[in-house]
Amino acid sequence: MKLGLILISVLAGLFPPPEDKPPTVSTLLRRFESRYRPSKTLQANFLETYFDSGKVVRSEAGIAYFGKPGKMRWEYGSPETNLYVVDGKWSWFYVPADHTVTRARAKQSSDSRTPLALLAGEMKVSRICRNVVLEDPSGAVQSQGVVLRCNLRGSDDRIPATATTTAISSAVQGAYALFELNPRTGELLRILVVDSGGVQVEFRFSNWQFDPLLQASKFSFQPSKGIAIVDGDFAAAPDRRERKPER
Repeated sequence: MKLGLILISVLAGLFPPPEDKPPTVSTLLRRFESRYRPSKTLQANFLETYFDSGKVVRSEAGIAYFGKPGKMRWEYGSPETNLYVVDGKWSWFYVPADHTVTRARAKQSSDSRTPLALLAGEMKVSRICRNVVLEDPSGAVQSQGVVLRCNLRGSDDRIPATATTTAISSAVQGAYALFELNPRTGELLRILVVDSGGVQVEFRFSNWQFDPLLQASKFSFQPSKGIAIVDGDFAAAPDRRERKPER
């Protein structure tokens, strides 16, 4: 009899019963933060897509790396080879085909990947979001996903923390991000970043690795001889540099 009770307890731990009701925003944020906070390094495959008036303009894919404190590396492999590195002080966007790298101070960058530096920091959503609300379930791309709307700090709108999704939609909107999470694990599935001008950039993630062994050199960039360094910022728009037409 005791053995049967022990087996029941073990199975209950391995296969927890489904939640009686959908998790709250605070529960989802806690799971999201707890999922990524313990890791010193992270790695994931990504698909980055630019939208203009709801239409896909361009898609790029590669591997993203995150290292604490405040470091990122985005290796683009398709359709072109590009590199984006944040070393904690500077942001670098290197275009090998142009022999040019654009440099900007990391804290001043308005690049669409900036909110994702959260994963390489203290993992406190409140540091980048003024408020967070639960979006309509129909907005989820993946069947198991739930979507949270983060109104980014520093954007122009002034939406109260108690505002509903409907109220926010009718307000003058500033920059925001939609985080799609796995509600049971807190794993990040997708993020859609929308700036105050309406430019949309989506990142879909897969194959997350927690605490992969990464060399410190992964998060540094040393321009080689012959590469032109341009100081300035680079926006999220897909035309951030002149591109050749795709075939």
